[in-house]
Amino acid sequence: MIEDPLFGYRGIARAFLERNGVKIGDRIRVRKSKEKFAVEGIVMPRSLLAEDGFIEIKLDNGYNIGIRITEDTIIEKVREEKKEFKGGLIVPEIPKPKPGLPYVSIISTGGTIASKVDYRTGAVYPALTSEDLYRAVPEIADIANIKAEILFSIFSENMTPKHWETIAQLVAERIKEGFDGIVITHGTDTMGYTAAALSFALQNLPVPVVLVGAQRSSDRPSSDAAMNLYSAVKVAAEAPFAEVVVVMHGSISDDYCLAHRGTKVRKMHTSRRDAFRSVNDIPLAKVYKDRIELLSKNYRPRDKNRELELKNKFDNKVVLLKIYPGMKGDIIEYLVDAGYHGIVLEGTGLGHTPEALFSAIKRAIREGVPVVMTSQCIWGRINMNVYSTGRELLSFGVIPGEDMLPETAYVKLSWVLAQTRDLDEVRELMLTNIAGEINRRSLVSLYPPVI
Repeated sequence: MIEDPLFGYRGIARAFLERNGVKIGDRIRVRKSKEKFAVEGIVMPRSLLAEDGFIEIKLDNGYNIGIRITEDTIIEKVREEKKEFKGGLIVPEIPKPKPGLPYVSIISTGGTIASKVDYRTGAVYPALTSEDLYRAVPEIADIANIKAEILFSIFSENMTPKHWETIAQLVAERIKEGFDGIVITHGTDTMGYTAAALSFALQNLPVPVVLVGAQRSSDRPSSDAAMNLYSAVKVAAEAPFAEVVVVMHGSISDDYCLAHRGTKVRKMHTSRRDAFRSVNDIPLAKVYKDRIELLSKNYRPRDKNRELELKNKFDNKVVLLKIYPGMKGDIIEYLVDAGYHGIVLEGTGLGHTPEALFSAIKRAIREGVPVVMTSQCIWGRINMNVYSTGRELLSFGVIPGEDMLPETAYVKLSWVLAQTRDLDEVRELMLTNIAGEINRRSLVSLYPPVI
């Protein structure tokens, strides 16, 4: 199916390509009449806002370049592409399933890994379906049979607890259908939150549930999308553990990915391909193209006979507050007055707040609003018994968050409050290690070394 064989081209460029019988997707060789050097690549669509008079081609190294058309420009069609052209993208054939391979469900929720270029504006937007992802990485056909579907197509900053509930429900349905693993494509910005949410919502997992994203979209030569998706499918199909994990690049090179436990992972860099790190824990595994290398023995083993327990309710009246110098208690007073059900504090150091918040914190707890303390230090654990500030907060009834990430504590409190509003029961559940979110020991080796 071809919508416009010269999508985005107009004026001089379009006339030149039409005159030479060239369309988008063709491999061409271009040179100037006085030069022997030629450039070869695939003709790409152009943004409708781009300047006329240029041909855009993708080189074999993955980069796109623009070539200005002049009177001495010579173009030669090397071969005509037979691939389907659809919506501004070249679409290869879908690889056929192979008998005997594991069955993996790919559920797309959006994000950069599921993005494509809008050639009207040049912008990248989340519109690529998970079926397109399957087509884009045909190598996954060698390790699993895929059922791909789109659930959402949203930026991850628009995820809400209601979305978590919907994702967990669909995952449970696919597991019940007998899939050997689940892959969820997701935007990277809030992937850690969703991973934590699914870790609590999907209990007693029989198979792996893998969240995967991309820091750089698939139209860029430095994209991590294909390798991340391949690694995620490999984990879903072959990993010996049955946990919720995040699989992303483990280094800035294309050598391996890491599988991080869903309650212990955080995006630590805005743009690096190896942005995700396990915090206060080690990754479960390194994922190479040909093997999975386990790094931890502490995991729930895969067992398809295990019966999944779906507990996918979350309370959306929970808030995460970062403590800062000069902060006043009126913020907490407002939250109590507005009917919020729980508060997670990202405290300083070992778990402290300014004394100006004490009165408001006491009121919140007195009125049945649990307050959980975590640390903004990222690594390490809180210890509210060391200084008088922490001891006072404990005496008010503040719940210590141990070594939980603030984001994980926020998600967990949201999940806990959907199970019970009783303060004693909330405290007990928050202090119980449910999905690997709490490590009882803080090991020096878990802190990243100085390079």
